[in-house]
Amino acid sequence: MNLPYINATALAALLPPAVAVSALEDALRGGQDPELDSPRLFAPLSAGEFLLMPAESAKYAGIKVATVAPGNPANGHPKIQGTYLLLDREALTPLAALDGAELTLIRTSAVTTLALKHLLALRGSPSAGTVVVFGSSLQADRHIAALHEVCGVDSLIVVGRRAEAAQALAHKWSGRGLAARAGEAADVAGADVVVCATSSSVPLFDGALVADHAVVAAIGAHGLDAREIDPSLALRADVVVEGRGSALREAGDLIPARSARQWQERGLATLSDLVNGHFAPEPGRPLLYTGVGMSWEDIVSAGKAFELFAAAGTSVN
Repeated sequence: MNLPYINATALAALLPPAVAVSALEDALRGGQDPELDSPRLFAPLSAGEFLLMPAESAKYAGIKVATVAPGNPANGHPKIQGTYLLLDREALTPLAALDGAELTLIRTSAVTTLALKHLLALRGSPSAGTVVVFGSSLQADRHIAALHEVCGVDSLIVVGRRAEAAQALAHKWSGRGLAARAGEAADVAGADVVVCATSSSVPLFDGALVADHAVVAAIGAHGLDAREIDPSLALRADVVVEGRGSALREAGDLIPARSARQWQERGLATLSDLVNGHFAPEPGRPLLYTGVGMSWEDIVSAGKAFELFAAAGTSVN
């Protein structure tokens, strides 16, 4: 079997932000149910851990095998690496392998942008306006790119743990014609959109500073020990999650504010509810989207990339 491999460069070309967002939107409108996602599986390794994410869609089955090595960045290697194996759903025949790290970057920023697109529409906002991004990593950069392409950004403020990294990312975007600067946590007070793309275990800013009209996305980390926002914001906002099951298992941004049982009793709106017009927030409250990353996002994105790759009929091995 000659299994095609779609490398990172080809994958990024096949799935620019608008295409990736549209694919995810179409999947949710077409009946893809995030609640049927298999929980991700973790297995320890001496240098880190394996992360296994199996999934099934209308046409495909697939699994992402990723490794997380916390010590890699200090040695000049990526912290997260991996491969996605895409299979035909009926015969379970392998169709293609894809770069797993690039796939994760694409789908994570696309899912966040999909949520923000629909939340901003509920606000009647023509663009994302003034955006504050916490984080200076490649994931933060991809979120800026996706939000700018799909929703439009009037001005950008980058807040980072290391001032020089935040300044570098802001300078990159100012060089592309976007009004951008490095800032500090207090800048959330003037933000229309706040994107948290960090691995923080403590809240990044005072939730009381967030304006009532603002939209916040906290997507940088998963696990009940992760903290990008404080409990006061989670209690004050109307909340949308990727999926109820995954949020109750892994959303550390929500569980400190209420227990999993309390959130379940209160009810959580999902991304599917949002996209399909079943979410009606109360006026005068911030909107909060939290994401931990789910397998259905990988398979929808991988399936779309494979279809575009096959249609182009060109080799990217």
